[in-house]
Amino acid sequence: MEAIVAEHLKKTYRNGVQAVKGVSFYVKQGEIFGLLGPNGAGKSTTVRILATLTKPDSGKALVAGHDVVLEPQRVRSKIGYVAQSSGVDKYATGRENLMLQGHLQRVPKSQLKHRVNELLEWVGLSEAADRLVQTYSGGMKRRLDIAMGLVHNPSVLFLDEPTTGLDPETRSALWQDLLRLKREQNISVLLTTHYLDEADYLCDRLAIVDHGVVVAEGSPSDLKAGIRGDRVTLEVDGHVDEANERLKLLPQVIDVIVTDDALVARVENGATAIPAIITALEGSGISVRSVALSRPSLDDVYLYHTGHRFVAEGSLEDVA
Repeated sequence: MEAIVAEHLKKTYRNGVQAVKGVSFYVKQGEIFGLLGPNGAGKSTTVRILATLTKPDSGKALVAGHDVVLEPQRVRSKIGYVAQSSGVDKYATGRENLMLQGHLQRVPKSQLKHRVNELLEWVGLSEAADRLVQTYSGGMKRRLDIAMGLVHNPSVLFLDEPTTGLDPETRSALWQDLLRLKREQNISVLLTTHYLDEADYLCDRLAIVDHGVVVAEGSPSDLKAGIRGDRVTLEVDGHVDEANERLKLLPQVIDVIVTDDALVARVENGATAIPAIITALEGSGISVRSVALSRPSLDDVYLYHTGHRFVAEGSLEDVA
C-alpha cells in the first residue's frame, strides 16, 4: 500500500486564485518525497489538503489508506504535520510542549512520559527540555516542532518548508535528522521546499510543481539524467547578444540561455564542445573571461519543464 496517493486534486480559493490545478502523485512507504517549487506554486495547499486542513474542490487523495475527505479523523490519527511557522508555545518548556501535544493526540498516559523523553533525546533537546522555548535557537525550535509532529508515532509526516529561515549549518544538521528518521523509523515523509539543494540531497523522489501543476516526477538522479547534454557557462567581455547568436550557429550547441552576466549553453558533450565554442567566439572578436562545465542540475530540470529559471526566493524569470 502506498503511503500517499493524490489524484487530480484541484483547489480554488474564494479570491479566485486557483492554487492547485489537477495535482497527482504517490508516495511510497518509508521514502522521503519532495514537492519542489517556488513560493506560490501550490505546494502548501496540496499538503494542507492531504493533512485534512482544507478540502479539495475535486479529485481524490488517500493517506495511510484513508480518504482525506471521507475519513479525516482516521487520516489525522496517522499523520504528523509541521507547518512553515512554528507551532510551539514559547512561554512553556520543551517538555511541556510535547506533553500537551501528546494529550491532544491522545497518547495513553502510561506511555506519554516515556515517549516525550525518547523524543527529547532523539532530537537532541534533553538538556534543554525544561528551559522555556523562548530561550531556544531557531534550529532548536524547529527540532521541537518535528518532535511534536512525531509524538503519536505517525506513519506519515508532513513538513512544510522545514528549513526556511535557518542558517546553512542548522539546515545541514536538520537534513541529517530527517535521514536518520527515515532510516530508523521507516516513516514516510512528504516535504515541501523551494531549496534545490535540499530536494536533491534529501528526496528519494520528488515532484516539481509549477503554477499548481506537477510538471515532472521522479528521483533527482533520473530527472537530471533525462535532460540531454552538458551545461557550459561562459562569461564574455561585452557583446553578449552577439555571442548568443554566434553560439546558436554551432552544431555542438543544443540551446543557449542568457542570464544577467553569463551565457549558458547546453551541449551534447562539454569536453569536445568547449574548444569549438572558445574558437568560434574569439574568432568573432569576443573575449571569453571564464568557462565552466557542469552536468545537468535540478535547476536545469525545472527550466526544461517550465521555461523558467528557478529562483530561491520563489520568483520566476521568463526565458526567451
